[in-house]
Amino acid sequence: MPTSPARTTATDSVLRTDYQRSVAEYWNTHRQDPANLRLGEVDGLYHHHYGVGDYDPLVLEGPQDTRDRRVIEELHRLETAQADLLLDHLGRILPGDKLLDAGSGRGGTSFMAHARFGCEVDGVTISEYQAGFANEQAVRRGVADKVRFHLRNMLDTGFATGSRRAVWTDESTMYVDLSELYTEFSRLLGYGGRYVCVTGCSNDVTGMRSKAVSRIDEHYTCNIHPRSEYFRALAANNLVPIRVVDLTAATIPYWELRARSSVATGIEEAFLTAYKENSFHYLLIAADRI
Repeated sequence: MPTSPARTTATDSVLRTDYQRSVAEYWNTHRQDPANLRLGEVDGLYHHHYGVGDYDPLVLEGPQDTRDRRVIEELHRLETAQADLLLDHLGRILPGDKLLDAGSGRGGTSFMAHARFGCEVDGVTISEYQAGFANEQAVRRGVADKVRFHLRNMLDTGFATGSRRAVWTDESTMYVDLSELYTEFSRLLGYGGRYVCVTGCSNDVTGMRSKAVSRIDEHYTCNIHPRSEYFRALAANNLVPIRVVDLTAATIPYWELRARSSVATGIEEAFLTAYKENSFHYLLIAADRI
């Protein structure tokens, strides 16, 4: 009796390697992660990144029965502040421009970009669950005609050459080869287009990665790149940094507060150790396509 051919799914055509399949599986199965969902429930913006800025110490004081809510709201404020900082570096964006959120997660920053600039935003993710969740949010917000999320690989987005005024990645570059990634972004961006990256990266000066950085890698099934790799890959693909901001000191308060919250996962200690020992940096890089 002949064997029926295996059914090919949309996900199969997007994922290139076993590693990518494992990453997609991780984000598809971590659906109820409170560190993302509970913070997003504060105002409907669901982020998949961390925060910057000092937290208000008063959230840890006051009535104990409302302490958890205050801390959650403050963590969400810091994450939204990080997304605002990223958007500040996109340069001049007009309503007729098109933007790309590469590794868009549940879509929080894409919605913020549309609200700020009024332009079209496409998000890409290799997580079928994340794309579906974000598209449902777009419908609820009444912006599905302007903000769309796609089950696509950021290394091969399928969008037209030169079609994007700006592209950003927010803590998603550690899942891909940077040379391949920036080759694709260089193709997508028109001359003078802007790429903005927020990422954690290991410190070349200290040599081999620390135990704390390796622990972060293991926890998130990722591959944190050395700082030098970013600038080497950018230069090789006609992406010239116009500004580099070291956010390491600015993100430590976020992790200190999260370690004292109900959404702590245990990875907070590794982040704090890595940042404080200077083996790990949190950078914002803005680069222009030439």
